[in-house]
This record gives sequence, C-alpha cells and structure tokens, in this order.
Amino acid sequence: MLIYVDLLFIVNIFIDYLLLMSLSLILKKNVSNKRLILSSLVGGLSTFLVFINNKPLLLLLKIVTCFAMILIFEKNKGIKTLFEDIVYFYMLSITLGGAIYLFKDNTNYKTNIFLLFLMTPVIMKIYSNKLKKFYTYYKDRYDAVLIYKNKEYTFNGYLDTGNNLYDQYKKRPVVLVYNKKIKYKYEDVIMVPMETANSTTILKCIKPDKLYVDGKEIKNVLIGISPKAFKIQDINMILHKDIIGGI
Repeated sequence: MLIYVDLLFIVNIFIDYLLLMSLSLILKKNVSNKRLILSSLVGGLSTFLVFINNKPLLLLLKIVTCFAMILIFEKNKGIKTLFEDIVYFYMLSITLGGAIYLFKDNTNYKTNIFLLFLMTPVIMKIYSNKLKKFYTYYKDRYDAVLIYKNKEYTFNGYLDTGNNLYDQYKKRPVVLVYNKKIKYKYEDVIMVPMETANSTTILKCIKPDKLYVDGKEIKNVLIGISPKAFKIQDINMILHKDIIGGI
C-alpha cells in the first residue's frame, strides 16, 4: 500500500486544528491561535506512528501525543481539567471519524481528501453547536426535592440566571415550579408581584417545609407556583441564581 506521508501529515494537522478549535468553542476557552497551531503540529507527528508495528507501544505513544496536545492547548490548568478536555477531544474525534467513514468505501482517495477538507469544518461547526448546548444544559441542571405539608415532590431543576424574582416583604428568592399535584390552602399563599415581558402579574407562592438542591438544604426561600409548563426539556423547576452559589 502506497502512503503519502507528507500529505497525511498536512491532513492530520488540519483535522487536529479544527478539533482543537471546536473544543475551545465548546468549553468557552480563550486559546491563542499560536497554541492551537503548536498543539496541532504535535498531533500531526502521530502520522509517523504508522511505521510502528508494536501495538502496545503504538497505543502508548498515541496516548502520550494526546496528553501533550491537550497540555499545550490548556496551558497547565490542572489534572482534572486536563482529563475533561481529553474526554471532549475524543468525543469530537469519534464524531468526525464516523462522518468521514461514511465516504471511505464509496469514493476514491483523492475524492476522500477533497471531501475531508470540504466537510470537516461543516461537521465540526454543527457538532460543536450541539455539544455546546448539551454541555450548558447539563451544567445548569440540578436534582431537587421539595417537602411541603409532609409530602415530598421531586423536580428537575434548571438554573436560570434571568430569574431575579424576590418577594417584596422579606427579600426571599423565589424558585418557580410547575406541578399540579401540590395542594395548598389559600391562607398559606404569599402573593408576589412578578414582571413579565409585557405586563405585571401576581404569582402565588408558598413557603416550603424543606427544599434540597443536589442534596443541600436551601433555606429562606419561597416556591412560586407556575400556571404553565416551562419550555425546557424535562425541566419543571426554575432555580434562582442566588441559591446556587453555595452548592
């Protein structure tokens, strides 16, 4: 089999650069172009590993190369961050590799190279956008347990930094929930004015017996009963920005 090492080296650098650039966008890291290029060049050196027939040694060298790339990319931010970046880097690599594999058996070598340069930026753009949304969703998602009148209710909570609602009397933060099963009496309701995009309305709130977010008890808070479901997948509780800092 004839291998054009110089061409393969250039292609690998190009792919690694796009992968690293996508990684910086997904994780919202301000990585200089100089470090992206240097890390890509290190990744490109893995091209010459095709001449190694020792599989254990080949695997070891690939792992070392990946660590070196992420160390340059991350600029020594700690071992935990390093491993997180490696996981995301491999997820991106697998996605791109799968997309390229679709064309491998149906086109010739030159066409593969052309499609690679043409499709890689598009694939990385689409995937990075999707992964960024996925990352943001799960980063701001919390498990919550509400105890009210000796009954327990579980919620999928979501941190909305736009939730700045407080009751006007004791300045307690208001957590919004949507759950038709919560039973409350009129005399237990605290009315809290709430401004929407078009008007001001009154929100019915109750004082919980207990509220736990990711296992931590949240005190001095009100629960606002939303009459409508939230437009976020599987979310039925909108958390207040001021109760998350200590979690």
